[in-house]
Amino acid sequence: MAKKAQTIRIRLKAFDHRLIDRSAQEIVETAKRTGARVHGPIPLPTKKERFTILVSPHADKDARDQYEIRTHKRLMDIIEPTDKTVDALMKLDLAAGVDVQIKLN
Repeated sequence: MAKKAQTIRIRLKAFDHRLIDRSAQEIVETAKRTGARVHGPIPLPTKKERFTILVSPHADKDARDQYEIRTHKRLMDIIEPTDKTVDALMKLDLAAGVDVQIKLN
């Protein structure tokens, strides 16, 4: 039976798509620079939350405002990470507003 390669799975979440793309690019460059293979960033479906609020405090039911929050997500796999890769990723300073989840397989 073949031994599976160790992988690091990184999930990014942010409200701003430019911020998440920039952070994903930094992670990919860091991983490649330290000698690991990278799959991704893979764009996952964007979650859209919509809120409808009554504008009028009384009566006028037709007057409403609608707001939307979009949560953008990206997925990356780093295959066969070296010790240098893990150290570089730990020291990496990503932008505020980007949520990072890391899993080791």
